[in-house]
Amino acid sequence: MLTNRKTLLTGRVMLENEIRGTLKAFGLKVGRVAVATFEARVIELTADQPRLQAMVRPMLAARLALRLQFEALHVMVLKAVKSHAVCRRLLTVPGVGAVTALTFATAIDDPARFARSRDVGPHLGLTPRKYASGEIDRNGAISKSGDRLAREALFLAAHSLLTRVTRWSALKAWGTAIAKRRGLRRATVAVARKLAVIMHRMWAGDSEFHWSRDEIVASAAM
Repeated sequence: MLTNRKTLLTGRVMLENEIRGTLKAFGLKVGRVAVATFEARVIELTADQPRLQAMVRPMLAARLALRLQFEALHVMVLKAVKSHAVCRRLLTVPGVGAVTALTFATAIDDPARFARSRDVGPHLGLTPRKYASGEIDRNGAISKSGDRLAREALFLAAHSLLTRVTRWSALKAWGTAIAKRRGLRRATVAVARKLAVIMHRMWAGDSEFHWSRDEIVASAAM
């Protein structure tokens, strides 16, 4: 279900980019618009160019079909999360939505697979590669091993926590401090890795997210 949902989303975005590129070739710019108003914006821009509009209408029809079927699958995801006790607990973590909760639960399957919560990050490819040869000893980019959907979901959740969640927490403070020192992207990866640790600890310990600094740090260290 999650993979099919992602496939439909990717297809819709690809069609939107193709339509944007087609209109740009004729000097028309769609700009930033909501998903729901994208088609109306395209029709508005091509109103005085009937041949161009006729050319993009089949693309818009295909996009609409993908969007409707994506929404149908998304409703299924929401229902699955609502009926899943673990996912409902994971939703208490700031930045974590229904898709991230279900994706994480599906990828981990059984928390007992990991003796330590900190092992979840490497399992999902959220730790840097190590380069060591002679005098060289440095960290590279993250390994990107393991479940790609789970890794991407955690990255988006971390980005949401750092840029959208307004309520302050020790986790947000920690990530913000890293962003100031090393940039937003590295901070997002670090927070995604920390989220994986905290979510596993919550699952294994049958608990919800705690907002106090001491409890978060204690959970993340286990």
